[in-house]
Amino acid sequence: QVQLVESGGGLVQPGGSLRLSCAASGFTLDYYAIGWFRQAPGKEREGVSCISSSDGSTYYADSVKGRFTISRDNAKNTVYLQMNSLKPEDTAVYYCATELGSCYLRVKGMDYWGKGTLVTVSS
Repeated sequence: QVQLVESGGGLVQPGGSLRLSCAASGFTLDYYAIGWFRQAPGKEREGVSCISSSDGSTYYADSVKGRFTISRDNAKNTVYLQMNSLKPEDTAVYYCATELGSCYLRVKGMDYWGKGTLVTVSS
């Protein structure tokens, strides 16, 4: 069965770091772009970052640019999101999702979704 499972979320102080993982099972990630989204309480889900399937090109939302880094390890069928210099505004449930080929990072255009992992940035 096709599954995406996020892990690595938790409670962290402002300025701290976390690394999120997105592990795929039931299929391989080779032909998919992988996107990270987040959703805070009462707000719409928004795209955070993505990495393409072909040349590994990346995209970052302005709100996280310079602080977050996305990477993929196809041998482990896993995508990572390294989050540094975390701010309270980063608090949200983080989701990974797939789409064929290139990064468009549109909620309605994604094929498979994980169930999310909660990141809380607070002192």
